[in-house]
Amino acid sequence: MANDFKRVCTPSVGTSLAAIYTVPAGAGSSALETIVIGITLANKTTTGITGSIFIDNEDGSNDVYIVKDATIPPGASLEVMSGNKLVLMNDGSNADVLKASCSVTNSLDCTVTILEDV
Repeated sequence: MANDFKRVCTPSVGTSLAAIYTVPAGAGSSALETIVIGITLANKTTTGITGSIFIDNEDGSNDVYIVKDATIPPGASLEVMSGNKLVLMNDGSNADVLKASCSVTNSLDCTVTILEDV
């Protein structure tokens, strides 16, 4: 099993929660884990916005916000993780999904750094 560092970029996030990363299944539909190393939300507008990051849990319940409606000043970014790590899972048939949204359509760019296949 190889550990793979990856970067996932999602430009122009909208006002509805949208998938920005889904944990893939392992080989032969086996379980697989991903460690989220960092999440950066960037406001690409000239006005303040809010941004949210949400985990849609693979078990069908226990969904949680990592950050909800965090203020991001014009032209600035927010480092959501601040040194923390998240473990996301795929049990072979159901996957955790990381989702993002913002207060103004097409105003937020989201970058996620992960270690996959752990």
